[in-house]
Amino acid sequence: MATIKEIAAKANVASSTVSRVLNNDPSLSVADETRARILDIAKELGYTTLKERKGTQSSFPEKQPRIGISFVHTLEEKIDGVEDPYFTAIRKGVENECANQGIYANKMIRMSDDDKAFDHELDGLIVVGGTSMEVLESIRKIKNVVFINHCPDEENFDCVVIDFEKATENALTHLFNQGYKKIGYLGGTERDYLSDHKVVVNKRFSTYKKILESKGTFCEEYVVIGEYTMTQGYDLMKEFIKKGNLPEAFFVASDSMAIGAMHALQEANIKVPEDLAIVGFNDIQMARFASTPLTTVKVYTEQMGRVGVQLLLDKMNGREIPLKVTVPTKLTVRQSCGANR
Repeated sequence: MATIKEIAAKANVASSTVSRVLNNDPSLSVADETRARILDIAKELGYTTLKERKGTQSSFPEKQPRIGISFVHTLEEKIDGVEDPYFTAIRKGVENECANQGIYANKMIRMSDDDKAFDHELDGLIVVGGTSMEVLESIRKIKNVVFINHCPDEENFDCVVIDFEKATENALTHLFNQGYKKIGYLGGTERDYLSDHKVVVNKRFSTYKKILESKGTFCEEYVVIGEYTMTQGYDLMKEFIKKGNLPEAFFVASDSMAIGAMHALQEANIKVPEDLAIVGFNDIQMARFASTPLTTVKVYTEQMGRVGVQLLLDKMNGREIPLKVTVPTKLTVRQSCGANR
């Protein structure tokens, strides 16, 4: 049977548009010609909706569930006016899975990262990013909650996370295997955006420090901390170059920062990876198209968003035991680390 993705590709529209047309979303504003084209292609490919496949039975009542989605994650939107690609991909996964499940974007309640007054009448809540104990107590009043990229209380809440420690260890092990001993760290500050922007533990840095200390090679001078933006990566690396005494390699905690840092190195005629190796984190789309294709830890961000929605709907259907899903990561080796020179 055809999928929504296949219909979208043939109709040259977004998957969410196809889902909303096929599920008769009355709030969707789309040209009659586009609607007719989607319906014709669906019929041609033999597509049937989830409701049609299940007959008249449905997991939910006819009334749409009220799902709140709170994105409390990054300062980049406030500084540069653009979204962090990492959290943009998680949001895309959440929205696409909601569309796939017939839950429309207009039915969701979007809360800003400064909003601490959660609507306790919600049927479910997805929280992307970390939060404080103060806000956590408010969230507890909502029956069905899923955290993505953060796990504040796994005994009471569902969560979707990655193993930052293992991912960082894999990246550093790769650099060690390439013969690098002096490895620096370039990263951003982790903050709780629902609690006065308090700094929280950054597992990438703490793991980096622990591993290098165990090898006796940790050097405070090789640690550079700023914000998770491309501009910061560029500025911080430019300042570091002026000081001199560069390490042999850098583990960079986000691809955006890594790409900015590589631009600063290029301006200073410091070649990557010949003079300095770089390994990033996230594997955003731009990483493979950087001036030197970036070796990076691939995080399946869109899948994290999809899994978060699936967990929430499962919980709303009666599951009582909270689940913690750890989505695996994978080191994607390109040219910037020197392995594929």
